[in-house]
Amino acid sequence: MILAGTPQSCAAVAAHYDELDPFYREVWGEHVHHGYWATGRETPERAVEALVDLVADRLDLAPGHSVCDIGCGYGATAQILAERHKVHVTGVTVASTQAAAAGLRTPTAGTLAIHRVDWLANGLPAMSYDRAYAIESSEHMADKGRFFAEAHRVLRPGGRLVVCAWLSRPGPRPWEVRWLLEPICREARLPGMGEQQEYLRFAEGVGFTTVAAEDLSDRVSRTWSICARRVVGKLATDPRYLRYLLDRRATDRAFALSLARLLVAYRTGSMRYGLMVFDRPR
Repeated sequence: MILAGTPQSCAAVAAHYDELDPFYREVWGEHVHHGYWATGRETPERAVEALVDLVADRLDLAPGHSVCDIGCGYGATAQILAERHKVHVTGVTVASTQAAAAGLRTPTAGTLAIHRVDWLANGLPAMSYDRAYAIESSEHMADKGRFFAEAHRVLRPGGRLVVCAWLSRPGPRPWEVRWLLEPICREARLPGMGEQQEYLRFAEGVGFTTVAAEDLSDRVSRTWSICARRVVGKLATDPRYLRYLLDRRATDRAFALSLARLLVAYRTGSMRYGLMVFDRPR
């Protein structure tokens, strides 16, 4: 497990997303997660929805399922799943800006309820969900074992969990940790970045069985070159971006440096992107 050089609390994660809210929406979009290029010809917008479709496929959704979105962001993914699959989604986020935006969504099919709460102390009823998923949110949680334990607790027997996560390559070299992985953790407010096998051990340690573990790195890494181009364009046309980067009071402006680090981390193989599927046995 790669650990951030400074502790990253739940409050710091929430503040990160609240402070960067307008920039995330403009540069990354309403889903705030990677895109998935199955053919390489997808537009960025279609690639983002392709990842949602892939997660939905792995969840094996059926109409009427009760689904928990762990780290729902602005609720865009949850709304798509509710409408396309006629499921009832409960979204959880720690960021006030995200909870407010997600709470305004009204799916045309299924239902969507949003809670602003720390997943590690979520208070949701035990065995109340058929499916759960976490798209790029487990990285923000300091206790990965507790993350999986809570997912296991809220799922019914026979339930399924799908996790998409930023991961480290197995046994990263010291320079990769020093110049890429640890700074990415620190700048992106990730308490720690694990390897895929560590995630599988955490999940199996609380009672899940592993169904699949996929490496999607080559299909999602284009996300960061697109984001980098968008930031450069914004710096050239929108003075807010430069003012923010020059503002010493801005506690999360260092995340801009992570854009370059993420590009290098994917190209060197230092960082990976995993999709993992787990079942709670009956």
